[in-house]
Amino acid sequence: MSWFSQFSLIMRSSVTSLREKIEDPERMLYQLIIDMEDEVNRVRSSVAEAVADEIQMRRRAERERTEADKWLERATAAMKRNDESGARSALDQKLAAQQRADRFAADHAKQQNEVEKLQRSVHDLEDKIRQAKQKKTLLAARMARAASTKNIHAAMERTGSHSAMAQFGRMEERVEREEALNEAWDRLDGIDPAVIDLEEQFEAKERQERLDSELAQLKTQVGG
Repeated sequence: MSWFSQFSLIMRSSVTSLREKIEDPERMLYQLIIDMEDEVNRVRSSVAEAVADEIQMRRRAERERTEADKWLERATAAMKRNDESGARSALDQKLAAQQRADRFAADHAKQQNEVEKLQRSVHDLEDKIRQAKQKKTLLAARMARAASTKNIHAAMERTGSHSAMAQFGRMEERVEREEALNEAWDRLDGIDPAVIDLEEQFEAKERQERLDSELAQLKTQVGG
């Protein structure tokens, strides 16, 4: 059925569009359902045309059967009048009408079978739309979570060479480099940081010893 293929094509294209614009899943799902409903309405119009054809075929068959019955009555009346020639002509018209009625009846049966299939297909599509409406909220939430996860991954990837974190790390490396260069120049000038630290330690010990000595003297004076 060509109309069913068109419906499937629209479904696929709508899903593709939805996937491309996933940043607004609620709006896109709403639009997708509208598109599905529009397509089902077009399909329903095609089915209505098929139903109309089936009704016309049935009515034509009924008219031809009525016509055949009428000619049979005329043939019967002619025979009662002993008009064999008239009866023969009437029966000939009756047979022609009966043949047309049989042909229309056969066509009607085929069309009726096709219409039943089309109506079942439309009902199936309508059921799918109802299910889609029921699942819309849940699906929108799932798509939003997927989009959020994708954004988080993208943010983590951006923490490479262009992020503020990366720039902070490069600044820290530059500071450490400057400190290392300063220490290198001090060594070239004969200044050994290790010796300076050792001198500072000795000076601190000597200062502590003087403090202890002066404190002891103060205690002796106050006590004496």
